[in-house]
Amino acid sequence: MNIGQIPAKYAKLDPSRIALIDIPNNRRMNFGNLDERVRRLANGYVENLGLKKGDRVAVLSKNSTEYIENYFACARVGLIIQPLNWRLGISELSKIVSDGSPSVFVSSGEFINECKALKQQIDINHWLEYGENSDGSYESLINIASNNEPERSSQVSDEDPMLILYTGGTTGESKGAIHTHKSFYMGMLNQTVAERVVPSDVYMLTGQMFHIPIVLAINYMAHGCPLVLVNFEAKQALEVIEKERVSAFLGITTMLNWMMSVENFNSYDLSSLRNIQYGGGPMGMKVVKAALEAFPCTLIQGYGQTEGMGMTFLSQEDHLNAINGIHPERLSSCGREAFVNTIQLVDPQGLPVPRDGKTPGEIVVKSDANMIGYWNKPDLTAKTIRDGWLWTGDVATWDEDGYIFIVDRAKDMIISGGENIYSTQVENAIYQHDGVLEVAVFGVRDDEWGENVTAAVVLKPGRKATEQEIIDTAKQHLASYQKPRKVYFVDSLPKSPTSKILKRELREIYSGSKGQKESISD
Repeated sequence: MNIGQIPAKYAKLDPSRIALIDIPNNRRMNFGNLDERVRRLANGYVENLGLKKGDRVAVLSKNSTEYIENYFACARVGLIIQPLNWRLGISELSKIVSDGSPSVFVSSGEFINECKALKQQIDINHWLEYGENSDGSYESLINIASNNEPERSSQVSDEDPMLILYTGGTTGESKGAIHTHKSFYMGMLNQTVAERVVPSDVYMLTGQMFHIPIVLAINYMAHGCPLVLVNFEAKQALEVIEKERVSAFLGITTMLNWMMSVENFNSYDLSSLRNIQYGGGPMGMKVVKAALEAFPCTLIQGYGQTEGMGMTFLSQEDHLNAINGIHPERLSSCGREAFVNTIQLVDPQGLPVPRDGKTPGEIVVKSDANMIGYWNKPDLTAKTIRDGWLWTGDVATWDEDGYIFIVDRAKDMIISGGENIYSTQVENAIYQHDGVLEVAVFGVRDDEWGENVTAAVVLKPGRKATEQEIIDTAKQHLASYQKPRKVYFVDSLPKSPTSKILKRELREIYSGSKGQKESISD
């Protein structure tokens, strides 16, 4: 298989079919034009710039048609795309680029200053720019390159690496997870089964192409579906759904809350929606009910990691059953193993824990959708992948039907007064307060108790709450020792590129000076 051949299929079947709707740049492209540009770009990299199989191509850009062209062109001829998180500072970007050692650096004109800074630190053979304020070198390469099918496309195999996705750095140093054409395809297959993709779908990419949502986006294109590119803003997302007849998208609970909070929400025609997948953690009963009432479609939850893509799913029927009183507790789970995956929960010795709904174990995954390892990190790879099993670092319980209930990241468990406290349980309790938009619970060092349970809370627009109200809400659903001892109200929570909350940053802030606390507090 060759992921780069996806646009070629529909260029032959129906070249006029719309492939891309680029909202930020006001462009549309059909599969015929997309495939021609992919061929030319691939030939430009190989014939004009002399890139060899396995060479890396770094991309620094927000979502755009050029970005998707690079995914397909690199895959087509056995190159490895290295997407970069444009939210990172120069220092971190420099580390990641140096780690991947790309032969080509592609950027949009929006990031011309970042490129100037990186050029002073890193030696790269070829720098290409596109878009406004650029030198036009990217387009020039496409214009001079051959339009023939690249000769090297037939030499690409299933096991060839095609992508290095860098983790969000939730534990500090970013790591590059290497995915092959096969692992990418298997991740797509998991999504196809879970989302029940059909060729008439129109998919809106709300995430960024520098991380795992790109798998979902390319999967829909593999079914011949148009891909709508946006840089998420709640009101615009509703407008795009209405105008482009979007049928599916991926969001996090916060995104759905923001969309439902848009003024005159009910005036938007959202009847085209078929399914919404959400991630980043379970969605509370109140939010599920509100979302199913507000959006005329089904919901599914996906749990995954950069290293293993989509690992488990809570199905459409699970959500509908829960709000009708059938196993409502399953809304607190992340569902069951994905189609091509095998999952176990194991103790520190690697032995399976019972499916009793109470014994915690680490989630391990065996799957062809797993990464093959970390770029330039063999020791960490050996620690993470053992005997074919990916050790996720997530602690969970599971019931007799195989539903998995994540209780925490192993590193995020709070130990207070000798008791183990799982932060996700406290967060779920705080979410019962209807004014809470987002919450993160973490431990802060304490000389007497070891750690104190601490919460950072983002309130919904226009809502107010006191610290005692939040604590009292938690107390209604928790044992006394589990309730937060301190609550901070903040405008936003620090997050990784995949919207995972960076609790290590919160621990640093709230273990530090008063001035640091005030920098993100109301």
